[in-house]
Amino acid sequence: MAEDRRGGNNGRPQRSAPRSSGPNRARRAQPRPDGDARQSAGPPLPERIEARQLAPDVRGELTTLDKSSADYVARHLVAAGELLDDDPAAALEHARAARTRAGRIAAVREAVGIAAYHCGDWAQALAELRAARRMGSRSPLLALIADCERGVGRPERAIELARSPEAAQLTGDDADELRIVVAGARSDLGQHEQALAVLSSPQPDPSRTGQTAARLFYMYAETLLALGRNDDARQWFLHAATADVDGLTDAEERITELS
Repeated sequence: MAEDRRGGNNGRPQRSAPRSSGPNRARRAQPRPDGDARQSAGPPLPERIEARQLAPDVRGELTTLDKSSADYVARHLVAAGELLDDDPAAALEHARAARTRAGRIAAVREAVGIAAYHCGDWAQALAELRAARRMGSRSPLLALIADCERGVGRPERAIELARSPEAAQLTGDDADELRIVVAGARSDLGQHEQALAVLSSPQPDPSRTGQTAARLFYMYAETLLALGRNDDARQWFLHAATADVDGLTDAEERITELS
């Protein structure tokens, strides 16, 4: 995984932030069954994948393993990171292969959880991310865990997590990611005014750019739209489109719909 948890792959499935309109429900690829023959031995690894491509902090977590196992786990984590966006089901296979030899290592359980999240397997993602947190993961996983709670139909639990001491310690993008999830949970319950209050404290800064800002503005626009404030919603979809330098959202399409 990347040293910057929101950065590039760097041989570790990056912490994928929750989508603006809720859990990543657009991705419906399902994980391949555990009983598959390939799963027991692990999926094939391209020769170009090397253990040294894994982020140093994660390699450090593998020092408790023997050299052969550490190399095997590291290469599968690298492969998982490379495949996460384009083929999350294959990424999950690689992460699970790593887990067969390193199930007590937080970074490995985190990798499985993130890949499962990208597959839309909320229950598995929730179990793995919780395990990673118990094992001392250094990643800020609370927003992902809360989003998984939404995915399994427990928006109230997502809201409750946002009141925890751990949530109070979040800052910057990590805090905003949790705000997006909590607003989505409120909207799940039909509480659009409360969702808007969550997103408005503090008021979003339209001059920001980047993935988290784009998702935040998009969710703000969606909430305004649910409240019948179409003109305001269109303005925030415009802000989302400007902030979305990576093309993460369909904000431009939404602007066209509202024009």
